[in-house]
Amino acid sequence: MSRLYLLFRFSLIITTNISLLTLAPWHNEMKSKSNFTCQTTTKVLLAAAVCTKAGKAIVSRQFVEMTRTRVEGLLAAFPKLMGMGKQHTFVETESVRYVYQPLEKLYMVLVTTKNSNILEDLETLRLFSRVIPEYCRVLEEGEISDHCFDLIFAFDEIVALGYRENVNLAQIRTFTEMDSHEEKVFRAVRETQEREAKAEMRRKAKELQQIRRDAERSGKKVPAFGGFGSTGMSSMSSGSIITDTIIEPEKPKMAPVPVRPTGSSKALKLGARGKEVDNFVDKLRGEGENIMSNTGKMPSLASNVLPPPVNVESVHMRVEEKISLTCGRDGGLQNMELLGMITLRVTDDKVGRIRLMVNNYDKKGVQLQTHPNVDKKLFTSDSVIGLKNPEKSFPLNNDVGVLKWRLQSTDEALIPLTINCWPSESATGCDVNIEYELQEESLELNDVVIAIPIPSGVGAPVVGDVDGEYKHDSRRNVLEWSLPVIDAKNKSGSLEFSIAGQPNDFFPVNVSFVSIRNYCDIQVAKVTHVEGDAPVKFSLETSFLVDKYEIL
Repeated sequence: MSRLYLLFRFSLIITTNISLLTLAPWHNEMKSKSNFTCQTTTKVLLAAAVCTKAGKAIVSRQFVEMTRTRVEGLLAAFPKLMGMGKQHTFVETESVRYVYQPLEKLYMVLVTTKNSNILEDLETLRLFSRVIPEYCRVLEEGEISDHCFDLIFAFDEIVALGYRENVNLAQIRTFTEMDSHEEKVFRAVRETQEREAKAEMRRKAKELQQIRRDAERSGKKVPAFGGFGSTGMSSMSSGSIITDTIIEPEKPKMAPVPVRPTGSSKALKLGARGKEVDNFVDKLRGEGENIMSNTGKMPSLASNVLPPPVNVESVHMRVEEKISLTCGRDGGLQNMELLGMITLRVTDDKVGRIRLMVNNYDKKGVQLQTHPNVDKKLFTSDSVIGLKNPEKSFPLNNDVGVLKWRLQSTDEALIPLTINCWPSESATGCDVNIEYELQEESLELNDVVIAIPIPSGVGAPVVGDVDGEYKHDSRRNVLEWSLPVIDAKNKSGSLEFSIAGQPNDFFPVNVSFVSIRNYCDIQVAKVTHVEGDAPVKFSLETSFLVDKYEIL
């Protein structure tokens, strides 16, 4: 028995050593390749295509300048190379690399440069492969061709100018939907105007018929309305009689029929409110709808949008932050994620070659990321944002995100505004006490709305003490607690009300606000020319908005 055990152990040691010897060269080779790709700074994606196993292109999107003949030649050579290589995820030629994934009878192929990061290319390939089933029910050539434009739009959201964008599948779906609230309002206004114009025409026609009947009863000559060569105004005497009897009343006002303007239209301008929108809102109020104005004392959750800046220079920057926060009703921060970005817009080519001096006083531990075309070493050493090639200019009349940052934490000390909701059961229902406290005193929150759900079918709540104002929306079964400003001077407040219900009926509590001060202390301090370091005049717009803020 001991002899068999020693024989088994000796064979196991030999097998293990052979496996290690076999894997060692492969491990060293892959390690060297990984080090090489990590040190490479150029990461360019040439094209993304869906092709058949024979190399026929069904959909192809080029992210650099390439001719159609070049793309078709690369895809036609792809199936011939698959049998030659040893890898099952990519093959290479002297000039390009093919990263591919089978899709039943088709292939999802990425054509990249040879010095691109293969690990990031594989991650990008997986995102491309997940996008296709979102628009195509079956992975067949006909279905791909029918949804080719949807796929191209989705591909453009993943890759821009040959570089991977930091997006996920849900963001791609949101970007491609392009849902516009202003367009819906414009269409509703236009339909209302058309209905009013038709009703006015019917009323005018009835009025003209009544005028003809009255003229016939009185024995007067029936006038001819409109048209050239009319005989209704042939004589001066008859014309004067008709004028005295018909044109004397006040003319009815015709509703203007919507006509496509020849100049620039402002109907779809974001944030614009014209007379048409006001008329549409007045009609909704006339029909019994409860419409809240954006300029009123009770801002709704959807109206928290900061106005655009008045003075915009040739170099304009937006510092935007959005927070997504979820807290428990008994305390504890479940998740908090804050995303920020500095967006640059240059409208004059004379100030295209510039650099941005950034002041980063954040102590919360944000993660910074620069645009691939920005000199990362310069930003790391001097906190200066500039292009890798100083001879190039920033794109004109385009919003370019030059710096992103992200903060994710479960530390309760980082919650900007704490909300405590205490429902207590009583003999008549529930007594609810809700209070807020501003923890980040450097912030100034405007148009704060705290929405508490209310049980349906029990009537309006009986509100006791309240700081600020409140509104009961019976249609949505929500009690909205509105506060115009929360800052260091007004950092806490409370609301008390009573209503029939259970403690679980008053959750989740949702909060919305806007602020012109950002949460992370990151700002652009100065803008200079690349040559000479001469200062450049610029305008800055700062906003801190809520994406999701709820207490579960």
